[in-house]
This record gives sequence, structure tokens and C-alpha cells, in this order.
Amino acid sequence: MEDRTSNGGDEKKANNNLLMAAMENVEKAGNQAFGLAARDNTGVLSPFHFNRRKNGDDDVTIQILYCGICHSDLHQVKNEWKNTVYPCLPGHEIAGIVNEVGSNVRKFKVGDKAGVGYLVGSCGSCDGCKQNMENYCPKLIFTYNSTDKDGTTSYGGYSNFIVVNQSFVLKLPDNLPMDKAAPLLCAGITVYSPLRSSGLAEHGKHLGVVGLGGLGHVAVKFGKAFGMKVTVISSSASKKDEAIRRLGADAFLVSRDPEQIQAAVGTMDGIIDTVSAKHDLATLISLLKIKGKLMMVGAPDQPLEVPVFPLLFGGKAISGSIIGGIKETQEMLEFAGKHDITAEIELVSASYANEALERLAKGDVRYRFVIDIGNTLASAASSASLC
Repeated sequence: MEDRTSNGGDEKKANNNLLMAAMENVEKAGNQAFGLAARDNTGVLSPFHFNRRKNGDDDVTIQILYCGICHSDLHQVKNEWKNTVYPCLPGHEIAGIVNEVGSNVRKFKVGDKAGVGYLVGSCGSCDGCKQNMENYCPKLIFTYNSTDKDGTTSYGGYSNFIVVNQSFVLKLPDNLPMDKAAPLLCAGITVYSPLRSSGLAEHGKHLGVVGLGGLGHVAVKFGKAFGMKVTVISSSASKKDEAIRRLGADAFLVSRDPEQIQAAVGTMDGIIDTVSAKHDLATLISLLKIKGKLMMVGAPDQPLEVPVFPLLFGGKAISGSIIGGIKETQEMLEFAGKHDITAEIELVSASYANEALERLAKGDVRYRFVIDIGNTLASAASSASLC
């Protein structure tokens, strides 16, 4: 029997129980924490005991209940981007309950539902920070695998709690279940931000979504909530029924079918490309209308070829985007709450994390793994090893 937790049952009752447990766990044993970390580029997670900083005057301490597994976690634990610092404790789609606040904190109180995304610090004075785009700060502090202001290495959400400056803590909508809302803190803002900044998030615009994975399926939901016509573009014809019937896409294109592609040439106002593997951009550019925009949010580990002439003769543009600033992320969460947007998840136990990463590498997930930290981490972190 697989060591996984079920995503069925009464979610409201389960979340209420976790809320009560979090409130009862306000007092911690100092700053001692535990979680799951990789020690080398095999990427295998194992129990890791470490110290968090104590809660400061401007800090919020969050007892972590859920943490999504992002594809970038897989890249980092395996050092595929060549910048990993070991031990590496991943996780930046964090949802939980506030159980301590500093004396200067006014926006949060003990018992609040709160989230932490990809970033936990920035310089506060560069052009990006001044424009509420901390995600483009050259001194950005990532939630894990980064150097914090005190010189220590940051550790992420595959752990029992986290201490974060209040400026980088987010309020989670009360109506959204925390397990399904957690992936919005990365996957959600990653697709929401370019749609908003490009001016394409308008009723009647035609959006192409390349790839129907953790990012793509949320992009479909946001696109439809904006009132857009949404076409999913995938190399896998088997995903058509899922895209249209379950997620609400208006149309589906098989990227390897020349006839389907030809029929859609010049029809899309914008395309959001979520693919993190090497793939053809020329076909995607051909689908854009004049002045259309191709927005890159995937992170391929190999360079992609960009044909220039189709851009020149169509006035088309290619842009890149990574997550979003804190203000925009909060806006995204409120929009998601208003439109009841959550990620489609598979909730798993902490002891299943390594198998989840292996399955993620094979694309075997619909559509996001989320670790049930609150119910299962303690037993996994106290084990000698993980299955």
C-alpha cells in the first residue's frame, strides 16, 4: 500500500482540526526545526534537524500545514541549475497558521491562515522594490537555497515551521482550502502576473496555454475567470478531454498535428508557455496575431532557438516572467478567492516525498503534489530514512 494521504473526505472538518492543533502548538521548543532535505545531487530527501532564527519584532512564525512540490524544487535538489547549496531543504508553496508575531506586526495575528511563496526578502530600495516588483530585485532572498540577511542559508517549506519578515507573508482567502491554495503561491502567481502585466487579461481575448501541467492548468482557470477564450496547446492528444471537460478550456490543439496548427495560425492574442523542456518556438509564434505576445514562464535547462523574422514581420514579442511581487501575489490570492480558483492536487504524506519527486520528473501528476506537512511530517522526520 502506498504511503499517501487521501484527498477525499470532509476537507472543511480536516482543516478545522488542523487549525485547532496549530493554536494549541503556539509554544515551541526554542527555534529547533525539522524537515526533509537533500544532501547531494541525487536529490534524495532525508530527515534534517536544524535551527530557525527566533521570531523578531517584524517577523511572523507560521506552523506549516501544507507545502506544494514545484518543478523548480526538483531542479534544485538535483543541482540542475548548478547553484544548489547542500543541505537543500526545498518548498516555496507554503500554507499554514500563524502562531507567533513580532511586536511591530499589525497585519497578522495568532491563528490567521497565512502563506509564503518564492521570496522572503529583498533590498527594499532598488527600482524593482520601489515598484512593488520585489521578484526582480537583484538582492532577492529566496525561500530556500538562498543567503538570508543574517548570513545563514534559507530553508523552505518541507519543514514544520518557518519564520518570515511580515512584508513577505501573505493572507490566504478563508473560503479556499489551504492544501489546494498552497500551489497558487508559485504556480498561481507565475501565470497570473504575465497575464495582468501584458494587458491580455480581458474579456474576449484569445489565450493559448502551452503545457497542461502544474502551471498550465492554473493558467486555464485564470484565463477563463478573466473572460478569455482559452486554447490549450499540448503534444499529448490524450489531454484534450481533461482540458475541455474538467478545466473548462474552449479548444485544444495538438502541437504535433500540422493541420490543426495551420488552422489556428494568427488567431491568438497571447500565449503563455509553461514548458520546462526544450521545444519549438516557431510554431507558437505563428499562432499569434499581429502584435501578439508569447510569455515564457517555463524554465528549460537548455537554450531555445528564437526565429527573428516572424517577430519582425508580425510586430510580435517574446517576454519572460518569474512569479510576482508581494502586492500582486496578494491581489492574485484575493482574485482566486473571489472566483474559487484552486489547484488540482494530489495530497501526499511526507514519507512519500521522494516518490512524488520521481513521479514529477516523469510528468506523472495531475496536476500538483502537495505534502500534508501538518499530519505526516513529524513521523517522517523522526525516521532513519524515507521510503
